[in-house]
Amino acid sequence: MIVFRYLSREVLLTLSAVSAVLLVIIMSGRFVKYLAQAASGALDPGSLFLIMGFRLPGFLQLILPLGLFLGILLAYGRLYLESEMTVLSATGMSQQRLLAMTMIPAAGIALIVAWLSLSLAPQGAMQFQLVLNKQDAMTEFDTLEPGRFQALSDGTRVTYTETMTEDRANLGGVFISEKRLGQDKKDRGISVLVADSGRQEVRPDGSRYLILENGYRYDGSPGQADYRAIKYDTYGVMLARPDVSNEVTDRDAIPTAQLFGNPELRSIAELQWRLSLPLLVFIVTLMAVPLSRVNPRQGRFLKLLPAILLYMAYLTLLISARGSLEKGKLSPVVGLWGVHAIFLVIGLGLLYWEPVRLKMKSRRGQKELARG
Repeated sequence: MIVFRYLSREVLLTLSAVSAVLLVIIMSGRFVKYLAQAASGALDPGSLFLIMGFRLPGFLQLILPLGLFLGILLAYGRLYLESEMTVLSATGMSQQRLLAMTMIPAAGIALIVAWLSLSLAPQGAMQFQLVLNKQDAMTEFDTLEPGRFQALSDGTRVTYTETMTEDRANLGGVFISEKRLGQDKKDRGISVLVADSGRQEVRPDGSRYLILENGYRYDGSPGQADYRAIKYDTYGVMLARPDVSNEVTDRDAIPTAQLFGNPELRSIAELQWRLSLPLLVFIVTLMAVPLSRVNPRQGRFLKLLPAILLYMAYLTLLISARGSLEKGKLSPVVGLWGVHAIFLVIGLGLLYWEPVRLKMKSRRGQKELARG
């Protein structure tokens, strides 16, 4: 029991450290991406941390298996390097017993990954898509920020305001540049509007207008001297009507209960993927225990790179099988289970190859002594 607690503590501490580093790296990259979208007006800056919270379960379900794999390699590698595993082996600690002890904390990690994969991650993905739908429902007036040029998603209009009241009702120092497109969708030049002030007006039919006051309109084509200038007292610019949708189309956001019994290949592939992640934990544990065995003279990180490449091959094949299953190129019976079977065999081979090799080496040594 003391040995079990010691080994579990070493693995879990290393797992926590590795997973925290990986989580910070991944979330930092995603946060920079969302921050760029917020800077361009595609996302509300106030919802950035909410979005990151919704995406967190999806990150963790992939990070924890890798963190456990690296945690076992690093923790047990240190024990081999400091000859602690040699002492444990002398007291009867076999590779099979070490694997059995390691499987207990791995089972706890697998339960957490199953909870994330089957429940929390789909819920987070659904809330994330609803936030995006809400963002799409906002007009350019709702996302406009003073002192910043903001373009529509289709690139047909750029809007700028120098000042804006807190209730977003009135603007000051307005500039709008808009492409003029003909019925054939060809570029007919640009229109530039400048105004001292502006305000939003909602009509009874739900359409919205930006009413500009005391300004000029310039029409023409870049590079040509045929611009026309018109002074106006009041001018209305129609704001695009947003497409409001509460439909969830992302496959990651489909509740797991709806995937069971669904004959669509897309649903079968998604269900097998969610079930594969907890299974992944057990198989990578099976591979990590023998791969962590190192010679103290060879160094702690000798097998780390090959082990990481093996894990990447495992995950890459799972993703590839998922895509092939969705396209109908792979039978649902084989599906992702075939990939798990391949790496299960690899893990068993790694586990039993070293004892067999040592036994064969011992027999050769005995034969040579007998000959001598």
